[in-house]
Amino acid sequence: MKAGWIILIFALVAGCTTNSSARLKAQNAYLAGQNAALQRQSAGVTVIGAVQNPQVPWVAGLTLAQAIATANFTGADTPKQILITRAGETATMDAKVLLDGTDIPLEVGDVIELR
Repeated sequence: MKAGWIILIFALVAGCTTNSSARLKAQNAYLAGQNAALQRQSAGVTVIGAVQNPQVPWVAGLTLAQAIATANFTGADTPKQILITRAGETATMDAKVLLDGTDIPLEVGDVIELR
């Protein structure tokens, strides 16, 4: 009879530990998701070149022209070339394309280089 109670108590304790562990894992997953969302919100776009504000905060729908305007370009001459690096891939474009009205949507973490 004693052995039965010990097994029952052990099963209950093990069950509580499992439930507690599951709750802890769920809470940690929730917090990790919240932290990731905050990092995405506080992340932005980096503009390299003659600018006053190289870190441009992220907003939904941010475009290349908006990022350059927000960075406050201070160069004496208009840039001739713009490089956009996204996820390790770099694309080069003639700055005249942007000046002619073609705008490019940006993503969080993009790096813009004005040459």
